[in-house]
Amino acid sequence: MLSTRSMASKTPVGFIGLGNMGSPMAKNLLKNGYPVIATDVFPQSCKELQDTGAQVVDSPADVAEKADRIITMLPSSPNVIEVYTGPNGILKKVKKGTLLIDSSTIDPAVSREMAVAAEKKGAVFMDAPVSGGVGAASMAKLTFMVGGVVEEYNAAKELLTCMGANVIYCGQVGTGQAAKICNNMLLAIGMIGTAETMNLGIRLGLDPKLLAKILNMSSGRCWSSDTYNPVPGVMEGVPSANNYQGGFGTTLMAKDLGLAQNTATNTKTPIPLGSLAHQIYRVMCSRGYANKDFSSVFQFLREEEGQ
Repeated sequence: MLSTRSMASKTPVGFIGLGNMGSPMAKNLLKNGYPVIATDVFPQSCKELQDTGAQVVDSPADVAEKADRIITMLPSSPNVIEVYTGPNGILKKVKKGTLLIDSSTIDPAVSREMAVAAEKKGAVFMDAPVSGGVGAASMAKLTFMVGGVVEEYNAAKELLTCMGANVIYCGQVGTGQAAKICNNMLLAIGMIGTAETMNLGIRLGLDPKLLAKILNMSSGRCWSSDTYNPVPGVMEGVPSANNYQGGFGTTLMAKDLGLAQNTATNTKTPIPLGSLAHQIYRVMCSRGYANKDFSSVFQFLREEEGQ
């Protein structure tokens, strides 16, 4: 097994999108012995990856010319459409049999569109959005939710296990996105609930550390209360302990909740709390919280009541 794997690892992997998530992901492929051929719209990101041993090319089409396994990590649906189907896109030069893995978080309908476009060129498209954030990307501890034809899953998994701790097959193309969107909607609702609860308890004279301890041994416990508490001073090593720097930005959460809203509308699914969470994070974006971690909803609620 080792010999086939080491032979396979000599085949270059394309990587497009070297942002906060893409850059550490690409570095982990390099660490695992895969030659990486990369591109990004920001030259600085390209230079940083080049310094760690990647080959940098000018466009997604150039990546497709040189690699038959390509991973994309992009901010939103329009970026994905451009990178795959634009004038210098992957599908302009893609080779038959190429495996395309998109780790962006986008609308499941766009993933399905890209899969159809790729199939026409004889390539295979899979969606593989991630959970875990920048820290997990650096430590190769991401969770990948994969949608696509099951026959290609093992080929995708070989690459994804270099960048993540969990790789889960969800079903046909678009189901990876669906799982990610559902998770993040619950995360947003849980974070707002935790922030409201902590704020109320503090107003009632409870010590925040004590209240968090009680919640975390009671039925109200959730990830936002026990792993990522939004109240400054309750936990170490989380954004609330660092003026809400780092972590998962409010803008990104608003984007993901927008995707949840679109998919809910399209499927006629009631999401009253998801919709309200979307509005709260959109308002936060316009009130100076856009680049702060999404747990800053605690600070936002404190300000709201002060008016």
